[in-house]
Amino acid sequence: MTQHQTPTLDQVAGPADLRHMPDHKLAAVADELRAEVVAAVSKTGGHLGSSLGVVELSVAIHAVFDTPRDKLIWDVGHQCYPHKILTGRRDRMHTLRQGGGLSGFTKRSESDYDPFGAAHSSTSISAALGFAVGRDMGQPTGDAIAVIGDGSISAGMAYEAMNNAGAEGRRLFVILNDNEMSIAPPVGAMSSYLSSLSDLTRKGPFGGLVAVAEGMEQFAPKPVRDGARRAREMVTGLESRGTFFEELGFDYIGPIDGHNMGQLLAVLRAAKTRATGPVLIHCCTVKGKGYAPAEGSADKYHGVAKFDVDTGVQAKAKANAPSYTGVFGDALTQAAARDPKVVAVTAAMPSGTGVDRMAKRFPGRVFDVGIAEQHGVTFAAGMAASGLKPFCAIYSTFLQRGYDQVVHDVALQGLPVRFAIDRAGLVGADGATHAGAFDIGYLGALPGMVIMAAADEAELVHMVATAAAHGTGPIAFRYPRGNGTGVALPDQGTVLEIGKGRMIRQGQGDVALLSLGTHLAECEAAATLLEREGVSVSIADARFAKPLDMALIAQLAQTHGALVTVEQGAQGGFGAMVLQAMAAQGLLDHGCRMRTVCLPDRFIDHDSPSMMYRDAGVDAEGILQTVLAALNRDRKVMHLTR
Repeated sequence: MTQHQTPTLDQVAGPADLRHMPDHKLAAVADELRAEVVAAVSKTGGHLGSSLGVVELSVAIHAVFDTPRDKLIWDVGHQCYPHKILTGRRDRMHTLRQGGGLSGFTKRSESDYDPFGAAHSSTSISAALGFAVGRDMGQPTGDAIAVIGDGSISAGMAYEAMNNAGAEGRRLFVILNDNEMSIAPPVGAMSSYLSSLSDLTRKGPFGGLVAVAEGMEQFAPKPVRDGARRAREMVTGLESRGTFFEELGFDYIGPIDGHNMGQLLAVLRAAKTRATGPVLIHCCTVKGKGYAPAEGSADKYHGVAKFDVDTGVQAKAKANAPSYTGVFGDALTQAAARDPKVVAVTAAMPSGTGVDRMAKRFPGRVFDVGIAEQHGVTFAAGMAASGLKPFCAIYSTFLQRGYDQVVHDVALQGLPVRFAIDRAGLVGADGATHAGAFDIGYLGALPGMVIMAAADEAELVHMVATAAAHGTGPIAFRYPRGNGTGVALPDQGTVLEIGKGRMIRQGQGDVALLSLGTHLAECEAAATLLEREGVSVSIADARFAKPLDMALIAQLAQTHGALVTVEQGAQGGFGAMVLQAMAAQGLLDHGCRMRTVCLPDRFIDHDSPSMMYRDAGVDAEGILQTVLAALNRDRKVMHLTR
């Protein structure tokens, strides 16, 4: 493997060291930093392309601004690896996204240089404005700098923040990192508008002149501003007019080359020296910059496994079963082939949700709305009201962003929107910010909502068919990240009876495990352990969190000494709903000991999913301990850790 040398980067213990370096050395730091990021991520996996695109920007910001007193806020935070290396975490990069190691995002508890945590998009400008108000009200903070991508700035929250910031008129800096690529290519009118602006620097023999004219005009004396404006008009043939950002009350600088250290430093220094109100600096960058395999990849190596630095080949283990995401995508495509009314909506995650498979066959029936979950949900509701059959495919953690729309625009009107909820449960290296822990609880509270959870990939196929056939109100089905169990897949899904579970294993009456979702496998493993303890175990798959199969629950409660629910969700979810229903029907009055196994009342830090569930006590061992405690039995056999 090619070894990289970092003599200049080795002189940087923290951002203060950058401020004492001449500009040519800062460019050298950036070159070495890029190689360092590639080397680090090759050993851990992670978000590579986005980090490579902001190397020069990271160096320039820390060299110009007084971090951590000045607050640097990275939107989403997945592009923060160069920032982490520069801010004293270089020696821990080998722990990135590993259990007990560095987060893959910015995190307040990790460093003073991470003043505001993130992992969801479009929050940075709001937070920066909050810091600016704190500064102006006497809090010990300096300038606030938000770095936001062209995908994230298209979201409604970013517009709201810019509107508020422009009206407030307070000094703050928004750096637009425009690489024409988020996870998927950005969509919508805002993306087209930014492209038209950035074309002034990307194309044509006079691009550099336009960039300089645009970049320096705002903070130059009036005669220079007038000259720069005339130069722009002469080169582009466009009559000078305010940009969208200027109409919102921002001084607009750009577009500038986000990989030109000299240009970055000049513009940032001028902005820092002369800004009195909100400033937006438009930087054009290349996702995956400087690493050929990333630049040549369709996704720019947005998220990668461990890889060989020389070839870029990723070390992905061969799967023994298809992914749940892939199974959903194929089942959705089959449903669309059978019914021309089936359509799909995703929020900037076509490949992540699997709807790209449907898009290849039915491109006119798949709608990527960009990072706009609120709009996506109501858009789906409108299509449902028109008579179409929309599947709204959004990760559990991101559906939280559209909850009011789920309540007001879907559930309240009883519209048959089908919610395909990927990444249910704990998700591994992305950690607590991406955990699908809360959807059962927040959807279960809504009248008329049907909620399913697939125990395996075959069940997921049936649930897609069930959702497609359901037309009397909203319905949701959840499934985890990762690969299935390897069960045989049906050629076509069977429509399930709403609110009916199934028995998996019949025991002799000691305890019944009522499982919701893919932790059915953990229930079966726990049953094996419990049998060694002399405990007879029945297992049922609830299939539905709402409506509950009360006939099944009553049977289990009345014929077993204890009933234990198992779910991949937070407190207040499936187990709570079962408890409430049992209490209402008097099923707790006659000696059945009821317990719940669910995620604890805390956020679970990143690790492998199995280790995260072990930490949470939601695994076979945790189920075993819960059952023995419910039955007041001591453990007889010490089992080897699976």
